[in-house]
Amino acid sequence: MAAWLTVVGIGEDGYKGLGRNARHALLNAAEVFGSTRQLALLPPCIAAQRHPWPSPFSLNAVLERRGQPVCVLASGDPMLYGVGVSLSRLVEHSEMLVLPAPSSYSLAAARMGWALQDVVTLSVVARPLAAVNAHLHHGLRLLVLSNDGSSPAALAALLRERGFGPSRMTVLEHLGGPAERRVEGLAGDWQNPDIAALNLVAIDCRIAPDTLRLSPLAGLPDQAFEHDGQLTKRDVRAVTLARLAPLPGELLWDVGAGCGSIGIEWMRAHPSCRAIAIEADEGRQALIEGNRDRLGVPGLQLVRGAAPEALAGLERPDAIFIGGGVTRPGVLETCWEQLRTGGRLVANAVTLQSEMALLNWRERHGGELTRLHVAHARPLGEFDTWRQALPITLLEAVKP
Repeated sequence: MAAWLTVVGIGEDGYKGLGRNARHALLNAAEVFGSTRQLALLPPCIAAQRHPWPSPFSLNAVLERRGQPVCVLASGDPMLYGVGVSLSRLVEHSEMLVLPAPSSYSLAAARMGWALQDVVTLSVVARPLAAVNAHLHHGLRLLVLSNDGSSPAALAALLRERGFGPSRMTVLEHLGGPAERRVEGLAGDWQNPDIAALNLVAIDCRIAPDTLRLSPLAGLPDQAFEHDGQLTKRDVRAVTLARLAPLPGELLWDVGAGCGSIGIEWMRAHPSCRAIAIEADEGRQALIEGNRDRLGVPGLQLVRGAAPEALAGLERPDAIFIGGGVTRPGVLETCWEQLRTGGRLVANAVTLQSEMALLNWRERHGGELTRLHVAHARPLGEFDTWRQALPITLLEAVKP
């Protein structure tokens, strides 16, 4: 079937800003769908029947018109956090034509004089604000699509809380239209002015001198996490994550998660990485929830319970880390059974009993054992000496 559905990106400049193909599609459409604001931008010469999106939002009415000439209006680029993405999952590519307009990001980069390829583009439209935390690095520039007029104030508060009060914020309202306006200020001095609901925030990240700097690489400082002592320490954590080898789109099980440090750093490796933290202790569950938001991965899933019982019904993972509970009957075997082919299993042991469990399991399934010894220089009277941390035995196995 030829393309019956045309998705037209329309900006704040309305119909006059559309290209010839977009205008032709609208003039020949039998029906047009879009938000009330977008439909109001169309001139009387568009004879198509106009349908505002229902509440709650649904694409069913569009899909029911399959085979008829239908247009859908989208803001800017329909394939960038837009309705075009949702439609592409339901309509064959050959049946749909997408005609994009400049995105809000493109317009914002032009207004700011920023190279678009050098900035990080984010959205807090119906998304957790805490996800922005993963991208707060000194010198980085962010373009953040706002959910509404309250988003700039919320972003300013988040920046202040994370030690980025010196960051310059520029709020760009109604980009590309006659009502376009900009409001500027420092996050630390933000006065919460009235902001239009349709806005984007440009942030030039600047860190306060006494703020802890967090690298996107594995091995965050231990003080980046709130914990009760059950924490995979920084050096061991970096080695463990190197063995787990997170790749885009992969899922990790963090079994016996403690404060969630392994799962959190796994997800910080790439925006599409996912993790499930399995933890039975209520106090540590609260620590995981706080750490995941503060470190920018609110999507980390928390399963409240103990392995192996709590593993039942979970999506099969690409990698598994077992930080606690290797001596519990069935934990290692269940994890190995549920691991995808080619997946990585990494388990750490501190006690003789847990080390013996790893040795016995390795005899049956193979894998590599590594002993980690870490020592730190500490004062001894007028001199310094090495203080040895408890040695860690690390098991790494790849499922054939």
